[in-house]
Amino acid sequence: MHDASYFGIVLAMGLVTYLPRWMPLFVLSQRTMPGWLVEWLDLIPVAILSALVFPEVLTSGAPKELDVLQTRSLAAIPTLIFALKTRSLGGTVLVGMVLFWALEKL
Repeated sequence: MHDASYFGIVLAMGLVTYLPRWMPLFVLSQRTMPGWLVEWLDLIPVAILSALVFPEVLTSGAPKELDVLQTRSLAAIPTLIFALKTRSLGGTVLVGMVLFWALEKL
């Protein structure tokens, strides 16, 4: 392939990635959404984060089984409490990492 072909492929991939993200943003920015829809959309990041984090923290094994007393779970509880009390992202990450590493060494 030539350099122009690669450039065309990269350009096409960029458009295919960018357009589906840009179009709803462009269309919806011109309209006022109902309050209930805005409230519902505000909950989506929390739901996605929960769906990603909780299975990783609360399950283990090849067939996933509930395992509450694993290192990740034991480190997550005090880390969550620290996060709720301080609202510090950096501190929460640091506390979580230190607790996880300390529990791994036990």
